[in-house]
Amino acid sequence: MVRNEEQDSIGTVVEIQGPVIDIACEVLPPLHRALVAHVGDEPYTLEVHQHLDPTHVRAIALHRTTGLRRGLAVFDSGGALRIPVSAGCLGRLLDAFGDPLDGGAALEPEAYRDILAEAPPLGETRASRGILETGIKVIDLLCPFVKGGKTGLFGGAGVGKTVLIMEFMHAIAHLYQGVSVFAGVGERIREGHELWRAMDEAGVMQSTLMVFGQMDESPGVRFRVAHAALSYAEYLRDTLHKEVLFLMDNAFRFVQAGSEISGLLGRMPATVGYQPTLSSEVAELEERIVSTSRGDITGVQAIYVPADDMTDPAVSALLSHLDTSVILSRTQAGKGIYPAVDPLRSTGKMADRRTLGDRHYAVAEGVREHLARYQELENIIAMLGIEELSEQDRRTVLRARKLQRYLTQPFYVVSGHTGIKGVSVPLADTLRDCEAFLNGNYDDVSEEACYMRGTMGEAP
Repeated sequence: MVRNEEQDSIGTVVEIQGPVIDIACEVLPPLHRALVAHVGDEPYTLEVHQHLDPTHVRAIALHRTTGLRRGLAVFDSGGALRIPVSAGCLGRLLDAFGDPLDGGAALEPEAYRDILAEAPPLGETRASRGILETGIKVIDLLCPFVKGGKTGLFGGAGVGKTVLIMEFMHAIAHLYQGVSVFAGVGERIREGHELWRAMDEAGVMQSTLMVFGQMDESPGVRFRVAHAALSYAEYLRDTLHKEVLFLMDNAFRFVQAGSEISGLLGRMPATVGYQPTLSSEVAELEERIVSTSRGDITGVQAIYVPADDMTDPAVSALLSHLDTSVILSRTQAGKGIYPAVDPLRSTGKMADRRTLGDRHYAVAEGVREHLARYQELENIIAMLGIEELSEQDRRTVLRARKLQRYLTQPFYVVSGHTGIKGVSVPLADTLRDCEAFLNGNYDDVSEEACYMRGTMGEAP
């Protein structure tokens, strides 16, 4: 942010409780104003969250509070938290203030942007324009991404949300020559380092910007890092006019940070202990992920599902803003089906005949019908064996099992770990192969020959 050297302080610190700072002021600064206190040469940024009375405000520290004390002078920065923006931000690893985390030089700013910018006016926004192919078979076939829309990857820990996000970044860079902005919200330092190195090894870091608010940082930083990353995405959309992919891992930690701040401010909890401002806080972020005449922003968010409960208030608040919901299943992962997408629960608002076209819609429905029938018959097969099924059901089950394995796919970003070269499959090839499965053309092919490959025309 811009740190001006103000001549006169606007108040003094009167109380410190963890990251909560109470400040006495003669003139109250507006809500969300960024204030600065100095301990020696070290600046400490505070964000105003409450007006307590006519002479006191309550702020949340965005740094550690070590060294702060009562009576310390507080200065007004002149606005909300601001970050430096520059076309040179691509390929960099930054924190919520725009400062480098990769050991490189500081950004040479072309301008500064408020991280709490409002969403574009309705007249400037542009409607979603068809689907965005990713080269991932199960996604493109059953729950395609909406260009300029918002997609959520729902699942518990360890089912592959981060790996999918990394593969999307690879696809945008190679298929569309677009750019990606990654917001690491509450990321573990180890995970952030591994992701950074994996992106560098995959050769897409030069078209990627990563913004991290790490797990050990103040809840104020973890709450604002997504806004800072989105400000960079808006800048790249407005200046480069390219396809911008905005990724957030993990959106649930954004809600958690807001809940922490709400508790620190003394607000009464609402449903299931979440903050009473949950819906408005989520909307402030989500409504900025839009496309305008200057370019597109397509959002992909990993969303942790507590106790696998899709009715959780945080999950429901995020779900209401999404165009596509990709549900990752631990059952699929346990079977070795990667990506572990649940094909029957994953849906898209634009996955209709008008958007997809007759052929794509018919193939997707045929695949779902086969997989749904297989799921219905699984218990019978487990108890009595597949030989007890009718000939038609037996044929449906065998085709469904092959389709299930065909929809697995080796990824580029983990090829170093798996030893299998990654593949990207055009939608036209996926539709052709799935049609052939449904028509019985591959009834003589073994299930193993369908697993972890690209198209059926390629050598396994």
